[in-house]
Amino acid sequence: MDAYAGNIAYIDLSAGTVKVKPTPQSMKEEYIGGRGFGIRFLTDMVLPGTDPLSEDNALVFATGPLTGTGIPLGSRYEISTLSPLTGCAISSNSGGVFGWKMKKAGFDAAVITGKAPKPVYLFLDNGEVSLFDAADVWGRTTGETTDIIQQEHDDTKIRVACIGPSGEQLSLITCVINEKYRAAGRGGCGAVMGSKNLKAIAVRGEQKIGVADEDSLNLIKDRIRGKIEAEGVSKSIQDYGTAVLVNIINENYILPTNNFQTAHFEEAEKVSGETIKETIFKKAKGCYACIIRCGRVHEIEGKTGEGPEYEPIWAFGPDCGIDDLIAVTKANSICNEYGLDAVSAGATIACLMEMAEKGYVDHPIRFGDADGMLAVLRQMATREGIGEELADGSYRFAERYGHPELSMSVKKQELPAYDPRGLQGQGLAYATSVRGGDHVYAYLISPEVLGSPEKIDPYETVNKPEWVRTYQDLTAAIDALGMCLFTVFSLNADDYADLMTAATGIPFDAAKVMTAGERIWNLQKLFNLDRGIGMDADTLPERLLSEPLQEGAPKGMVWHRDELLKEYYAVRGWDETGVPTTGKLKELGIH
Repeated sequence: MDAYAGNIAYIDLSAGTVKVKPTPQSMKEEYIGGRGFGIRFLTDMVLPGTDPLSEDNALVFATGPLTGTGIPLGSRYEISTLSPLTGCAISSNSGGVFGWKMKKAGFDAAVITGKAPKPVYLFLDNGEVSLFDAADVWGRTTGETTDIIQQEHDDTKIRVACIGPSGEQLSLITCVINEKYRAAGRGGCGAVMGSKNLKAIAVRGEQKIGVADEDSLNLIKDRIRGKIEAEGVSKSIQDYGTAVLVNIINENYILPTNNFQTAHFEEAEKVSGETIKETIFKKAKGCYACIIRCGRVHEIEGKTGEGPEYEPIWAFGPDCGIDDLIAVTKANSICNEYGLDAVSAGATIACLMEMAEKGYVDHPIRFGDADGMLAVLRQMATREGIGEELADGSYRFAERYGHPELSMSVKKQELPAYDPRGLQGQGLAYATSVRGGDHVYAYLISPEVLGSPEKIDPYETVNKPEWVRTYQDLTAAIDALGMCLFTVFSLNADDYADLMTAATGIPFDAAKVMTAGERIWNLQKLFNLDRGIGMDADTLPERLLSEPLQEGAPKGMVWHRDELLKEYYAVRGWDETGVPTTGKLKELGIH
């Protein structure tokens, strides 16, 4: 036993056929699982020039070897595909219980190609793979879809990952929702499912997930549990959820406000984690094997739901100039129900607000208009009215009206909730992210703001490329292992190597973990380069390069692209235009 389920399902929706093959040993050792498996399959199967919404695109659901083994925070799964939003190879990560149940169903990955002639859903059921007619759930919300599929099989233990109506309508900012509230977000993976007439994947399984050395693994579990519980950042997230960041980021004058026009929101306290705890909070909730339990169950107007997390709070709150917690929570729920990426949806509305205020588009919405925000969001979710144009993200919308510079995005994907003018390392992570504007591919907020594992000056550029490369490679490995990113606050590469070795029996040390992450990162970079996404795309919106911040400690700061990018490419072992050298690829065993 080696912690892997041992099988990969290959589903051709066009032909309606399924093949199940053993998980290759070489894939385990070189790409580990999760994001690594997904990026490797995309590189092998998706040719340059492929339309992301055509049947030639591939969609990969993959777990990691540590998913479902009982390791604290080992619950994650990854969806990888060619993004219709960015044109990049993307992976979208989610937690909950779905990944654990997918492995117990007997599969490390499901590789999906083609397009079904009519709507279907896929069922991975204790080693069996079946396709079912999805006519009854097509057009339904994610919650309704989940309930109906469970009812059809008379089993509430079945876990469902599905798209909502927005994914069916091919909105480029859609995500996949599992267990009604957990999102595999960013990049439009929900639109890829919709383009394939694939409404959902349901999983059911009772197969044992065995490990190579259970006694050793149990000892390591105890060690890392102690490290996680001792970490102050983890404790804060446990108490207030990810929304604990609202006040912290605002106090550092790096909370993007009014579409990144400023970086401080006077009313931030009204949408903070502390206010949530005092008002709408009902209880904490965690993923499988989670000891942090960052999820928030809320109640508003007699209805319960989950969230909102920090990023949606920012997107529908400060970025739109809104301090109404109830409106922000309702917006988050709409995104869950319809399958919209809450970060991109909120940021796109913020872009509309600025364009409307400046007279570039004829619309009554303005910053601070909570009712208008909710109305526009509902239009986006259903592609009605102006929502038809907004549903494909801020870049395409702003470009249509002649002002692409007002889209706060990288590689056409909206930036998240940290202003890079006061975070030189995070700015570099944004610009060089191989899936577009993003924070979870390298969370430099940890050292630059939170002081974990050590505090570094957020305004300095010195040594930042080395920090960014390390976080990018380590995060790629964590995504491949099936672990939660929050473990990065507490654990190091040695811890992940020990877990991998005990669980799988494959000898790993810290260097091998980091090399696997570097291999995944470089392969993803090559995929993008083959599609013309190169050095020119490794940048930030002009506003962040030329308009200095005006308040607080980072006053006068912009993001320093030229010096950071040049050094970053050198640190990576790439040429001066950001292309991996032959020597680097040979070193990593990439052919």
